Amino acid sequence: MRGNYLEAKGISSAVISRLPRYYRYLGELNDEGVERISSKELSRLMKVTASQIRQDLNNFGGFGQQGYGYNVKYLYEEIGNILGLDKKHNLILIGAGNLGQALANYVNFEKRGFIIRGIFDCNKSIHGKVIRGITVRPMEEIESFMADNDIDIAVLTIPKTGAVEVANRLVSYGIKGFWNFAHVDLNVPDHIEVENVHLSESLMKLSYNLGCRKGGK
Repeated sequence: MRGNYLEAKGISSAVISRLPRYYRYLGELNDEGVERISSKELSRLMKVTASQIRQDLNNFGGFGQQGYGYNVKYLYEEIGNILGLDKKHNLILIGAGNLGQALANYVNFEKRGFIIRGIFDCNKSIHGKVIRGITVRPMEEIESFMADNDIDIAVLTIPKTGAVEVANRLVSYGIKGFWNFAHVDLNVPDHIEVENVHLSESLMKLSYNLGCRKGGK
């Protein structure tokens, strides 16, 4: 997948992890009508050093011109291409609880090319419920749905007790990647990409950092 490909070319995971942030800031600048920006100006906005910005972007050819800076629209589009946002990605969402419904209702996914095609849940009481125009289906229909809809990514918002089994089923059906909100590590083949989002771990990191600030006073 793309992340492994970039790392194989000698581009570190730290650089890759910063690309979405560059993309977000450049998108906002583009929406505001800003045509060009220097690494120093971008540095002030992003709280990243100008040298770090130049080093990161030089991994992909630099994009800037001395004395001119960066063309905002061009750099925004190029980073989008690097991130694979020039392509459409079809998603299925597994788990239509509170978190699953919140994700299904988040319209910015579609703006980035991530299209939720189907929603599945084992709870019979919500089968047939419509969320942003998508009907919640029973889990038994996943295999045939994937075969008919060219699905790339599965979003898991289910309890950890069932996540591993569901993930293994989806791998056998041909899924290419997981966006995993379940509190469990998935044991999937190396060619399957997994992006784990553990919300409680993120909150604990925030708690730790707040404690460090208090301790430093």
